[in-house]
Amino acid sequence: MENVSIIGLDIAKSVFQAHGADANGAVVFRKKISRAKLLEFFASQPACKVVMEACGGAHYWAREIARFGHEVKLIAPKYVKPFVKRQKNDAADAEAICEAATRPTMRFVAAKSETAQANGLVFRTRDILVRQRTQITNAVRGHLAEYGLVAPQGAGHFLRLATQLEDPATSLPQEVRSILSLLTQTAQALNEKIAQLDKEIARRTREDEVARRLMTVPGVGAITATAIAALAPPATTFRKGRDFAAWVGLTPLQKSTGGKQKLGATSKMGERTIRRLLVIGAASAIHHATRAGLAPTSWLARLLARKPRMLVIVALANKMARIVWALLIKGEDYRAPASAAA
Repeated sequence: MENVSIIGLDIAKSVFQAHGADANGAVVFRKKISRAKLLEFFASQPACKVVMEACGGAHYWAREIARFGHEVKLIAPKYVKPFVKRQKNDAADAEAICEAATRPTMRFVAAKSETAQANGLVFRTRDILVRQRTQITNAVRGHLAEYGLVAPQGAGHFLRLATQLEDPATSLPQEVRSILSLLTQTAQALNEKIAQLDKEIARRTREDEVARRLMTVPGVGAITATAIAALAPPATTFRKGRDFAAWVGLTPLQKSTGGKQKLGATSKMGERTIRRLLVIGAASAIHHATRAGLAPTSWLARLLARKPRMLVIVALANKMARIVWALLIKGEDYRAPASAAA
């Protein structure tokens, strides 16, 4: 198989499908390989290009296969789908991966190192715990509303509900009190675990020069800066700031035709953790800027005067993403425009 130029690999849990092709695209082999024998197979192959979809386990296999001297590439699954011929199966997927990788304009996903994946784990874990806490607090609030105990949303108001729940003077059936107390205790335990993760993120921020530099951008805090440093690929992957903003998912959907530009809603097709943190940071930045007073001629003031507030928040998050890319490329701190008040 020395004439194999490229191998498309459709990965799975147990059985993998490999599709080998030569430099002209002609099929050399189609082969099913068990998980236990996959590395043995690539160790016996001459160095070539190996392409996989960027899905669960892809980064691990990319690192392992690259150790044998192969050039490993990852492709987003949505870019492979158009090359699947008629019926979908593992062999057709492997062939489609191989075909997609030969396109001269194809975009590839950078394979992550073990350290990069480990750095991103703290944010994934924190997201899970925050979602669980939100589910529990909403459940408690909804159940207590059935017994006449109502409070606004927010962590402080939830504590007030928890206090009323433990108060013997509150007219609640004992069965309700015991069950909801279990939920409030779980929420408190989640608060403690989230606080531990926040301390870990703060520690990483102090040790990471890139994160400290990103924190000079208004609206970018410790969590956002560390998330960008941990989850974003190298800034050189993107040609310009707009490409980075598009990767995050902060650019509008485009349905243009016939020379007419038609822009839709925000795509949300990128890195959801960084996107959410940038939007939250933009909302906070706008809140503080409006309280401090905006210059009427500033970009933010003019936008707030004619656009809905949420649209302005997303626009500012887009702008922040472009600024972040510029700082990563240039290795500089943020310098606020002299004429800007926001």
